[in-house]
Amino acid sequence: MSSKGEKTEPLWQDRDVRFDVPLNELKFRNGERIVEYFTKVEDTKGNSGEEGKITITNLRMIWQSKVKPRINLSVGLGCVSSLTNRTIHTKLRGKHEALYIMTKVNGTRYEFIFTQLESELGTQYGMVELISKICRAYSSTKLFRDLKLRSAVITSNGKQLKVLQSESIYNKINGVWNLSSDQGNLGTMHLTNVRVVWHANMNELFNISLPYIQINTIKVRESKFGVALVIESTESSGGYVLGFRIDPPDRLNAVYSELCNLFAIHSTQPDLGVESYLEGGSGLAFNEIDANSAVVTVETDHKEIDEHHSAHQSDAIAAYLADELQTKTNDVVYCPQLGLAIEKIKDGFTLESLWHVIPQG
Repeated sequence: MSSKGEKTEPLWQDRDVRFDVPLNELKFRNGERIVEYFTKVEDTKGNSGEEGKITITNLRMIWQSKVKPRINLSVGLGCVSSLTNRTIHTKLRGKHEALYIMTKVNGTRYEFIFTQLESELGTQYGMVELISKICRAYSSTKLFRDLKLRSAVITSNGKQLKVLQSESIYNKINGVWNLSSDQGNLGTMHLTNVRVVWHANMNELFNISLPYIQINTIKVRESKFGVALVIESTESSGGYVLGFRIDPPDRLNAVYSELCNLFAIHSTQPDLGVESYLEGGSGLAFNEIDANSAVVTVETDHKEIDEHHSAHQSDAIAAYLADELQTKTNDVVYCPQLGLAIEKIKDGFTLESLWHVIPQG
């Protein structure tokens, strides 16, 4: 049986928040491009007084300290739950505009505050306005990056594929059986430059839209229905194994070859949707910047990093945890173990567990 294509690089940049990551995780993946960067930005929440550079791409925001480049943040656009623009006053820096970003990753909330210390010359938008536009563009183009089941990707009247911006349909294949059930479902497959879409002929809402960036492997192999086209999605998209039967075998092999070619082309330079959305009507254009120069490189003593990285990262994570009760009056209770009055410990925590955030010597 046939099998083509190596496993794709996992897409994590837009759906994770990472602290003080190594240089290789700051490098851009295929398809990641810079929209803009700002050189005088303070990470007010975790590194107050530390001037750094923030780079905004079509997948994430990267903040990096100028003095200590090993201190950095990678905030995926898919983790952003809210953006708030506020004006803050400090004795040291005076009045500045700050962007409050609330994020959520695996049930944990993190808050980031980025303060632009000086306006950038030659930029079309300020930092706050630009990041807001990028987040809207990202949210509007999820079909380029996310596997979707039973979604409104097919028109109800003509059963035509709803084409995305910058998407082109290369082939429409009738008579494709989806082998997800014992009987199989007869439907239609669409191959485009960014995804493969299948829908049932009897019910257009029984469908799947699978972007190439979420495909792990493409194979032709035996099944209980005979020789089938098998597409495996990435673990992050659910690890689905999708089987399709296309008769006769020559037609199956032709579809298989075409799908593999489209997948290979897209893997080399993925279209993640954000770029075409921005250039299609927002007035924003991607910045033609050498990706290698966007991230500060630094020669490091790896032994020293290994010894201190874990403890420093624990401190960093704690600094960004969002305190949902910060606007409420905190209750003060007597702690018999300490013989002191302390702030009431939140539900789910114990006094002993709070000491575990301190690295053991």
